[in-house]
Amino acid sequence: MDRLDPQTTPQQYTPDPLLHGGGGAVAGGAPSGEFNPWRYRDDAGVTGADLVGYKVEATDGSIGKIDSASHEVEASYLVVDTGPWIFGKKVMLPAGVVNHVDHDDRKVYVDRSKDQIKAAPEFDDTFHEDPAYRDKVGNYYGGTYGATGWTIPPGRAL
Repeated sequence: MDRLDPQTTPQQYTPDPLLHGGGGAVAGGAPSGEFNPWRYRDDAGVTGADLVGYKVEATDGSIGKIDSASHEVEASYLVVDTGPWIFGKKVMLPAGVVNHVDHDDRKVYVDRSKDQIKAAPEFDDTFHEDPAYRDKVGNYYGGTYGATGWTIPPGRAL
């Protein structure tokens, strides 16, 4: 794959991820078909990895460390301890927002901004398995899919 050339390409690349029906026509796009919040993208580099302890990077900066991760079929998610960023709260990120994983740096990159994550439904450990709560979280992140404003991280191909 070709790499971004900083001499000819703007530093921030913000395509509409819904181009071509959201079928992954651009790097970091959704897997073929519609956005599925509860499934890791095939090209994200998550398969079989234990992500607990990895740092999480939003499109505009760090949001915390992964406290727990699920790899359940069609029900995968990350729970991120935000530390002082949002007063020690935890957030639940559905697997579909994971853009890619850098195992060397132990970082998970998500395609949402800090503000989008902060505005998500509040995490409640007692309800994270509840279908109504999961629908609420999935619908929220699905609704932000077309307004991600994501960038291609350093070293990723276009």
